[in-house]
Amino acid sequence: MRIARFTKDGGLSFGVVEDDQTIATIAAHPFGEIQLTGERHQLADVRLTAPILPSKVVAIGKNYAEHAREMGGEPPAEPVVFMKPSTAVIGHRETIVYPSLSERVDFEGELAVVIGRLCRDVPASRVADVILGYTCANDVTARDLQQRDGQWTRAKGFDTFCPLGPWIETELDPSDLAITTTVNGETRQSSSTKQLLHGIPALIEYVSQVMTLLPGDVILTGTPEGVGPLQVDDEVAVMIENIGTLSNTVVSRD
Repeated sequence: MRIARFTKDGGLSFGVVEDDQTIATIAAHPFGEIQLTGERHQLADVRLTAPILPSKVVAIGKNYAEHAREMGGEPPAEPVVFMKPSTAVIGHRETIVYPSLSERVDFEGELAVVIGRLCRDVPASRVADVILGYTCANDVTARDLQQRDGQWTRAKGFDTFCPLGPWIETELDPSDLAITTTVNGETRQSSSTKQLLHGIPALIEYVSQVMTLLPGDVILTGTPEGVGPLQVDDEVAVMIENIGTLSNTVVSRD
């Protein structure tokens, strides 16, 4: 099932994407039993937004070995956890704003996990019980600020620096999905989630030992090698097998 969040005529709703043309409106929210209102729209007549607005985005750094090495280090023994604010979240086809404080903004295509229920101290064997589904993400990063600060909050926390979408896929085996990032149609990243150093069960177990996860919270699982800079007017797309394509254009803040 593909769950999207959309606007039409000033209203904001969740819906089930039934095919490439139609979306069926959900009565309330996608947590628990999904009930449809009976109202349907053409996808061409609505605007997709970020499929969820999380209370927090928990991200994992250096979770692909070759990416850790391209960043100048060896793969970490434990997951490297950082956070992005909910105000960084945007949706499919919304614009990434290049901040005036940075001279190097990078793309980082990633698989994102959406939490479906309140949970804490989740054992790896029960992780499937707390997942709503999966979506595409771009962990946009001001690389020069990351290197200057020595920690990552400012570099990864700018408004618009967490594109998510285009929808949440609920029925998916995430263990071996092709993940590709393109810039202006040119492939920059090409890998598979089977290369994750710490898989999704281990990540949710690890993170939920630290903090309570709420319905709609998002975990970014890390980016493969091949990260690189974006320029104003670039179109960056993150494509994940059996989910879809998240596409955004870069604009100047000025």
